[in-house]
Amino acid sequence: MLKKYTAIDNALFVENRRRLAAALAPNSIVVVTSNDECPRSADGTHPFRQSSDLFYLTGIDQEETVLVLYPDCPKEEFREVLFIRETNDHIAVWEGHKYTKDEAKQASGITKIFWSDQLPAHLPTLMYMADACYLNTNEHARMRTNVPDHDACFAAEMLTAIHCIPSNVWLADAPIVP
Repeated sequence: MLKKYTAIDNALFVENRRRLAAALAPNSIVVVTSNDECPRSADGTHPFRQSSDLFYLTGIDQEETVLVLYPDCPKEEFREVLFIRETNDHIAVWEGHKYTKDEAKQASGITKIFWSDQLPAHLPTLMYMADACYLNTNEHARMRTNVPDHDACFAAEMLTAIHCIPSNVWLADAPIVP
């Protein structure tokens, strides 16, 4: 497997998540998504660059990745969950190596790993149990773009999909990272 980086001890990412969890409001959930792959032509993409926030919290450098942190989750096994893109031999040939569940566990220190297509089966239930939800958004005063980024699209999708959960308070996570 060709790697962009020298291996980083996952204790760094475990500590980063611990610090973030300590800054959250009680019974809050945080959802951090990866960047999108940017198309360059009909059959090619620009080199992928991971969301700095997701990499800071997980060490995972792969598209279609979502981190869900819910430190007060009543189901202990869902307090830290990582959703990654499922890989196979065909993807490895055409797109290059993708993390296996075991590799993602080793890199991130997160033990609960699902394939990304399982996110819709788990996220609504977790969000329903939470009192507040932090979504990663770029709220910098000078942020102006005609092209919506993945975080903005995901936040809009979540607000539309979860509108039936009125008890949730939607917050941005950028200001709480210590």
